[in-house]
Amino acid sequence: MKRQKQVPISYRMWKNTLHVLQDFFGLSRKEARGAMVLMILCFLILWSPFVFRRWVLPAFPVQPSAAEFRMLDSIARALATRSTVPGSKSGAYVAGDLAPPRKLFAFDPNKASPEQLTALGIPPFLVKRMDRFRQKGGHFYRKEQLLKIYDFPPDLYKRLESYITLSPVQKTDAPASPFHKTSETGRRATWQERKVPAAFDINTADTTRLTRLKGIGSKLSARIVKFRDALGGFHSVAQFREIYGLDSAVVQELVRFGKIETPVKLLNINTATVEQLAAHPYLRNRRLAGIIVSYRTQHGPFQHAADLAKVKVLDQETLRKMEPYLTF
Repeated sequence: MKRQKQVPISYRMWKNTLHVLQDFFGLSRKEARGAMVLMILCFLILWSPFVFRRWVLPAFPVQPSAAEFRMLDSIARALATRSTVPGSKSGAYVAGDLAPPRKLFAFDPNKASPEQLTALGIPPFLVKRMDRFRQKGGHFYRKEQLLKIYDFPPDLYKRLESYITLSPVQKTDAPASPFHKTSETGRRATWQERKVPAAFDINTADTTRLTRLKGIGSKLSARIVKFRDALGGFHSVAQFREIYGLDSAVVQELVRFGKIETPVKLLNINTATVEQLAAHPYLRNRRLAGIIVSYRTQHGPFQHAADLAKVKVLDQETLRKMEPYLTF
């Protein structure tokens, strides 16, 4: 008798794994082999950085040259000798970094030009910050408010403090509130002036009326109207939560101002076509609509909602939602 050739364990494991992949995923033998190769490659790619850092890099150490050591030492000494200004927000300045002023003179930080501020020794980027602050309606009412400019060095403020002169500010020069908006004609409108919307019929409201509510723009208002028209109107405020993309705050606005005064449009279940049934948001399934029509054709007209429960594919939740829109 011939001795059977012994199959290696690794080969048997490979074959068993291929069989498992074929049975579980329904793959062919060729596809299963390809999947195994991909999994092995992914495993190697995931572990290659660890192997490289753990075993490859230590085998080839890199020693810095003497010139690099000297450069690093000089940088370390330079950093050690630098001291940041106390009270500075970012610690970006030391006293020696500030350019000396060409000439100190009295100035008003609310009116001085960028050239004048630069001549006083204020760094150019701080001058830009002060200028942006003024352009946005900001105003310096007290000398120490200069320190509120981000990164303004305290020692520079002490140097300039005695030269700061603030002119009296009239009431009309007060900074505009961030809640005010100025139109092209100069008319100032506040959010408080926005009219509080009155209650309205949600089943007849157009998109213009809906956009008056807080949090509703043109896209959301169009989506609300589209959903409402597809339904045939809302019969309960609970349906507002079914509209895609509305958060709880917008739903509360609709509940507060959207009243249901107009009755919904009814759909005659005994005369509706498959297309009419499938167009309804609660029956947006042409196959289900076709089954309902076929059942009606075979068993006669539906007399009441309980008859629809006999259509086995129609679940109770869908029937509950559809019932207010049906007529027999």
